[in-house]
Amino acid sequence: MTTTDTHRVIRPSILYFGTPVALLTTENASGTFNLAPVSSAWALGQRVVLGLGSEGRTVRNLAERPELVISLPSPELWERVERLAPLTGADPVPEAKRAAYRYEPDKFSAAGLTPRPSHLVRPPRVAEAPLQLEARAVASTPGGGGSFYSVECEVLRVHADERIVVPGTQHVDPGAWSPLIYNFRHYHGLTPELGHGFRSETPRTTARTG
Repeated sequence: MTTTDTHRVIRPSILYFGTPVALLTTENASGTFNLAPVSSAWALGQRVVLGLGSEGRTVRNLAERPELVISLPSPELWERVERLAPLTGADPVPEAKRAAYRYEPDKFSAAGLTPRPSHLVRPPRVAEAPLQLEARAVASTPGGGGSFYSVECEVLRVHADERIVVPGTQHVDPGAWSPLIYNFRHYHGLTPELGHGFRSETPRTTARTG
C-alpha cells in the first residue's frame, strides 16, 4: 500500500511551532527589576528550562543574581506582552539589537503591567498573570555557538489565580486556564479541549467549568 506524500521541504526562519509565552522578572545590579518576554520554555517535574539570548539583560542578571519569577500570561494579555517585545533592559543596547530594540528601564510601566511582591525571591511577580512561579536558576548551558543559553530553574513556589484552581485541590484546572501561545510569531490561545492524557488528575474539566 502506498500513500501520496503531501509534505515538502522548507527552511523556516524560526521554529516557534506553538510554544507558551513567559514573562521573566530578574534583578538588575542597581536593585531595580527587568521584565522580559520569552517563548522558549518547557517544564519537567518542578524544573523549568528557559532558552535565553546571550546578549539580553535577563541572562546576565541570572548569572549574577539567580532568583527570578516566571509569570505565565493568559491570551488576553497578548498586546501588553507585545509592548515588551521591542524593549531591552541592556544599556547600551547591544549592537546586534540596535536596529529593532530600544532601552527601557521601567518595563512594567511600559507594558501596563503591575509588579507584585514575591514570597521567597526578590524579583516581583506580574500581578495580571494567572500563573506565577517563583524560581531560582541552578544551571546554565551555552548553545548555538554562543548565541543562547539553556537555563534550568528550580521552582520554589507557585501562585495560581483561584479562578483556575480546581476547588479543594492543588490542581490547575486545564478547562479554566489557557496559556498565551506564540505560534510562528503570532499570538494564540488554546482551542477547546479535545481530551485528556491517561495520567491526568483532572479529567472532568468540562463538567466543572461549563
